Amino acid sequence: MQKVKYLILGAGPAGLSFACKLSQEGERNFLVLEKEDTAGGLCRSEIVDHAPIDIGGGHFLDTKDNEVLDFLFHFMPQEEWNLFKRDSHIEIGNLQIDHPMEANIWQMNIDNQIEYLKSIAVAGCNAGIKKPELFSQWIIWKLGRRIADDYMLPYNQKLFGSNFEELGTYWLEKLPNVSFEETLRSCIEKKPYGKEPAHTFFYYPKKYGYGEVWRRMADSIKNKIIYGYKVKMLDVVNRVINNEYAAEYIINTCPWSDFELDNIPYNLKADTNLLKYVSICVEYDNKELASPAQWVYIPSQEVMEHRILIRKNFITGAKGYWKEINFERYKNESNKVSYCNTYSYPVNSMDKPRIMNSLLSSMKLKNIFGLGRWGEWEHLNSDAVVRHALNLVQIIKSG
Repeated sequence: MQKVKYLILGAGPAGLSFACKLSQEGERNFLVLEKEDTAGGLCRSEIVDHAPIDIGGGHFLDTKDNEVLDFLFHFMPQEEWNLFKRDSHIEIGNLQIDHPMEANIWQMNIDNQIEYLKSIAVAGCNAGIKKPELFSQWIIWKLGRRIADDYMLPYNQKLFGSNFEELGTYWLEKLPNVSFEETLRSCIEKKPYGKEPAHTFFYYPKKYGYGEVWRRMADSIKNKIIYGYKVKMLDVVNRVINNEYAAEYIINTCPWSDFELDNIPYNLKADTNLLKYVSICVEYDNKELASPAQWVYIPSQEVMEHRILIRKNFITGAKGYWKEINFERYKNESNKVSYCNTYSYPVNSMDKPRIMNSLLSSMKLKNIFGLGRWGEWEHLNSDAVVRHALNLVQIIKSG
């Protein structure tokens, strides 16, 4: 049995960031196990029609965290990235309006503006009505009936599929109330009002897909990664993987439900199997679209995809676009190039906080740590994953 100090499960952004930070601090006694033949996880890229596609969906570097930027620019210098101002749209009927919707209904005709304003004015959060617990009712309470019916409800139904009714509301607490006054002012003055949305600017590589930075990180520690290795069992008490690798610390960035947990209480193992996730397919279409947006949200139930990314608007020399589609809705009727990812988005189900608090607390007592989108079962962007990885290195090394 091979023994190491740090055993890292998964060579996606979380595992690579943790491993590379260890390496930068002079640690050599670590090993990364990756089931795929290449590194990058959901942020991997492929070349299709002479330009990149990010096979896990749209991923961008959009953070104001200078330590994270410096860390990533160490592997792929800043001059190799383009900086874009975000231009994302929402497709409502035959019209595309800017995101976020509540700040841009002034782009609709006057009759629709009036209906949306009336709806916002009586939204539960503005009318002093008690907050509901069900996600579908909470969206109406928070945004008003019209935004909920025309955008948020159908969009989330498409994205989450059969998991839609499992959703809790705890993950949306930071979503601000829609201000009737600011919405009215934007309609009168014909410009958006309110707080600027998060991720207003983002970086994307000039010559490559987003997967390039992770590929380079993996190359920097290539002798410490074993590819094509599937984790099947984790012996929690002894910190052993597949009866082959033992470690002082195990850092798990893989879905907890994707392998067997041995030597843990039955109820904890059963709860782990209740964790929900969404599978997404990414499909390429070579048609040219006129929209200036980098990506477009599509709530219409008549359309298979929930989001499209228009490559030419952030990838130099590219054409066509790619679609993101819940696997339950996906039909590849034209044999188009596509990539399907079983684990794409964690589902914030109502019982997830209880399950993950119990699981991560129990694992931590054994020097096993969950990290990243799947290790923490949180919908974390890649920059947030890097931040968590940098923090975890310091937490462990400081005792």
